[in-house]
Amino acid sequence: MAGNKRVVAVLGPTNTGKTTYAIERMLAHRTGVIGLPLRLLAREVYDRIVKARGPSVVALVTGEERIVPPRTQYWVCTVEAMPQEMGADFVAIDEIQLCADPERGHVFTDRLLRARGLHETLFMGSDTMRGTIAALVPGVDFMRRDRMSELVYSGQKKISRMKPRSAIVGFSVENVYAIAELIRRQKGGAAVVMGALSPRTRNAQVEMYQNGEVDYLVATDAIGMGLNLDVDHVAFSALSKFDGRRMRPLAPNELAQIAGRAGR
Repeated sequence: MAGNKRVVAVLGPTNTGKTTYAIERMLAHRTGVIGLPLRLLAREVYDRIVKARGPSVVALVTGEERIVPPRTQYWVCTVEAMPQEMGADFVAIDEIQLCADPERGHVFTDRLLRARGLHETLFMGSDTMRGTIAALVPGVDFMRRDRMSELVYSGQKKISRMKPRSAIVGFSVENVYAIAELIRRQKGGAAVVMGALSPRTRNAQVEMYQNGEVDYLVATDAIGMGLNLDVDHVAFSALSKFDGRRMRPLAPNELAQIAGRAGR
């Protein structure tokens, strides 16, 4: 949109710096709200903004955590927890392709249609959303971002041959714990990251991996949603998953989203 109400869709594959760009744009305004797809990603972005501006002006609101200082200028939220109609200068929604998600799509679609900053609005996500956004958001500008590193398929490997700084993706809680136990026996240690853990435990596991205390990370496919971890290799424990209704093969865009965590 022209004038002082610009709406931009920043589209591209994983590892293109879309979330970092959104943080930079938000901090260029006096007030802002950013909606993110995961509680863990919201915590990561919150920590980054606190580092830049201090804890007294940054709020974190998710289904599990609520930190709202009296002088909040910047709101970091899960998309479901975003404050509505608060009149922030800047609004951003990450992983906007979740409009197509059977469980959460209605929330993301509502934000696509109604969430706007007074001066600037960003939608970040996959190129697959270009046609939908063009049809639903009049006057939107598109910005294309290319991947910063190249993805290479390295073939099948046994867990015993996994290289350090690897993430292994499981598609159920039981699968994740079984893989983590196998790695602990063969490699000495692994961090576990999934939504079923408490915020404190999840954050501690991420920190343990990021600090290099362990070289392996085992996670559910939620890892595909933008977590910026120091991962060199991504391994799939399976190529199908139960989506709440049936077992089905992973779609090409899901494979790309998860594999894209490598090389960050």
